[in-house]
This record gives sequence, structure tokens and C-alpha cells, in this order.
Amino acid sequence: MTEKNQPLWEGEAQQLAELFKIFGDPTRIKLLFELLSSESCVGDLALALDMSQSAVSHQLRIIKESRLVKCRREGKNMIYSLADDHVRTILSQGREHIEERWENP
Repeated sequence: MTEKNQPLWEGEAQQLAELFKIFGDPTRIKLLFELLSSESCVGDLALALDMSQSAVSHQLRIIKESRLVKCRREGKNMIYSLADDHVRTILSQGREHIEERWENP
């Protein structure tokens, strides 16, 4: 783990930029927030977000490649959940930040 006040090296800056690109899409944010509540399969996520299963699968693939979600097989279904507490923290703090901005413009 690096010290908090040390400058980023180029590779870290690139990796962080790629990570935050994932959070830059409203559909992916909605999916992540659904998974913040509970783990879910593609079909349930599609119903919750009023999207096609193929659209949800496509977005989940992108999110999974970024290691923000993980999945496990349960029968014929793949069950998705947030990868770890870091993802929960990013989502929760991001929401707190925007709510604070609206309360104190």
C-alpha cells in the first residue's frame, strides 16, 4: 500500500482513470447500487432496472473485468455481488458527496 500523500506514478494514474470510467456510466452505477443492496442474477437485475438481460449482461461483463463485481454459479444462474468493501465505500461515499452538495450548494 502506498502512502496517501505520495504522487501517483503514471501507471497508477492510468489505472485510476480506467476505474473511474466505469463509474462514469449511469447504467453501470445503477447496477452497482442494485448489487449494493443484495447479490442478484442477471434476470432480477434486468427486471429491477427495466433493461434487457443482454444489456445487463454486457454491462456486468465490463464491471466484472474491472474487478468491481464477482460472481458465483447457483444452478443455471450466475449470481453477482460487489467484489469487496472498497466498492461499497466508493459507492456510499460518492452518494454522500452528491447529497452533501445538494444540501449545501
